[in-house]
Amino acid sequence: MKKWSMFGVLLLLAGSVLAQAKFDAWHEFAKTKFEPKYNEKLGEYIFFPNFPAELKALAGKEITVEGYYVPFAPEDSQYIILSKYPQSQCFFCGGGGPESVVEVNFTKSPSRFQVDDVITVKGKLVLNPDDMDHVNFILKEAVVVNK
Repeated sequence: MKKWSMFGVLLLLAGSVLAQAKFDAWHEFAKTKFEPKYNEKLGEYIFFPNFPAELKALAGKEITVEGYYVPFAPEDSQYIILSKYPQSQCFFCGGGGPESVVEVNFTKSPSRFQVDDVITVKGKLVLNPDDMDHVNFILKEAVVVNK
């Protein structure tokens, strides 16, 4: 009986370690703090990211992100926007923050997606601190892992 108890404890510990090992991009993106700065060109305050050190360390590295497809890119482009939340709750339409969207630039044109399709992609992380034409988190050279 003692052997089985010890085996059970070891099994639980192994499961706990494996669960912690899974990378969660949205959790990492959420560590970014945003501070308002006045933008002369727009004449209003804009929130700029202050990326944490652990996220900066991931810049240029390949990561995987699973999210909801939201149709905010031209249909014939090689990029899409993924959101942590469905379209009704995303950064553009709902209450999601800027840490809840990622721009995904594919190596080749992706297949067509439907609103709120859950998609997993893999690509190199680029952090965008100030280019207002793009979101703060970008995946370059991305490929679809599953749809």
